[in-house]
Amino acid sequence: MTLTLDTRLRIGIQTIHRRTEPAIGPWEPRIDELVELVQLVDRCGYESLWAGDHISFAIPILDPLLQLAQAAVVSRRLTLGTSVLLLPLRHPTPVAKQVLTLDHLTEGRFIFGVGVGGEFPREYAACDVPHNERGARLAEGVRVVRKFFSGKPVSHHGKFYGPFEDIPMLPGPRRAGGPPIWFAGRKPAALRRIGRLGDGFLAYVISPDMYRDALNTIAEAADTAGRGEVPFGTGHLLFTRLDTDYETALDRATETLSVRYAMDFRKAAARYCALGTPRQVADRIREFHAAGVRHIALDLLGPYEQRNRQIEWFAADCLPLLADLMAG
Repeated sequence: MTLTLDTRLRIGIQTIHRRTEPAIGPWEPRIDELVELVQLVDRCGYESLWAGDHISFAIPILDPLLQLAQAAVVSRRLTLGTSVLLLPLRHPTPVAKQVLTLDHLTEGRFIFGVGVGGEFPREYAACDVPHNERGARLAEGVRVVRKFFSGKPVSHHGKFYGPFEDIPMLPGPRRAGGPPIWFAGRKPAALRRIGRLGDGFLAYVISPDMYRDALNTIAEAADTAGRGEVPFGTGHLLFTRLDTDYETALDRATETLSVRYAMDFRKAAARYCALGTPRQVADRIREFHAAGVRHIALDLLGPYEQRNRQIEWFAADCLPLLADLMAG
């Protein structure tokens, strides 16, 4: 493969502020909850913390960049990332400013994950962005952001953005070239775009075999684009539920995801999630590692009140089962 993958497995946690699913009544996130979560994730030995994005969603959701900025104050060790920011819903120039700011606030520990979403077309309508332009806007938006990552004045004449000339944006990035940009995507066109433009791949709701096939498509596109030997990040957002047995875990995962996505998620949960006892969950993660995944972001399912217990349980009983992969 043209893509040069990392040598070891890293595991992080997806989602910071989260409402109970299902739930009634007002939701009022608290600063102390965030501090407690970030400290717990750090103390338990995870390596990263991720936040997702929607403008409009079936459940309450907060802006990921603002959440990560707040989390950066708490941990000096964790890598922070968007999984993923829906870049086509925003003009890339102010996004570049936000990302460069977060690159400094995290002291260079930020991964910029981007994608198109698309499951909720009305959020595109609310942002005056044609739903059928989301892929093309993502590609051009990333090019604009990367120009600003250079630290030099930027000019751009594109289909969707510009024209503008010699626009400085200071300070420049913390790291040369700016934060790595990892792309989400499942369809062939999206995977080929990742091969041409991406520093990494962030997947979700796919199987290990699908992940392996996706990496092959990305590698072929990178070869065609003449990118040579490219250091490449491979991540996967893995819906996970630890329980005493597989069926109980499947029930809890189905309940959570059916509310979150406003559809019956049981068949998808059985196909794509990591569910059951610590051994069953660790074995599932090994399947993804064998397919090329080097960074797992765990989205721990079930009642919000159980999330800290799930974080502690995974750290105590699953991380040791994966120690050989995490040692590199």
